Amino acid sequence: MSDAGDGLTRCPWGATPEVYRDYHDQEWGRPVRGDDALFERVSLEAFQSGLSWLVILRKREAFRAAFAGFRIAAVAEYTEADVERLLQDEGIVRNRAKINATIANAKAAMELAGGSEYQGLSDLVWSFAPERRRRPKRLADVAAVTPESTALSKALKKRGFRFVGPTTAYAMMQAVGMVDDHLADCHVPEAP
Repeated sequence: MSDAGDGLTRCPWGATPEVYRDYHDQEWGRPVRGDDALFERVSLEAFQSGLSWLVILRKREAFRAAFAGFRIAAVAEYTEADVERLLQDEGIVRNRAKINATIANAKAAMELAGGSEYQGLSDLVWSFAPERRRRPKRLADVAAVTPESTALSKALKKRGFRFVGPTTAYAMMQAVGMVDDHLADCHVPEAP
């Protein structure tokens, strides 16, 4: 555990730099619902694949601007011209496969809302939330993949989503509060 000089005990990764501390204290592990909000998290986790989460956090506002605030309906309409525009945008991670995946994922999310057994992306994602469990005591106790993240990954891929492997799915589950992997001694209160 560590603190940032403010006397608050945090998960070791969440003390510095300030952007991590703010994300850790105010957002990570808090329940997120809503299709566009979940689409942003799916997209950012996909862009993070192979990179540091710090890179993504520092570019988050640029990602939001580049991808129309992660409004699914808007991104689903992106064309090859938009892909080329995004490849020139120095504010984001310029990776053609990840950009194309984000657009494909928006289209897949649109199909979910239009006629699947789920009411939308949020409904699908949250249907894989595991039973609540105790917070881990040590970072070594935190899983990278779980049966639920594996099942969520398969369900998303079956519906046309890309860059949503089991590890990425679990990172998203942590970020959106489906699981609470703040360490037991962390100052962040448990979600109700």
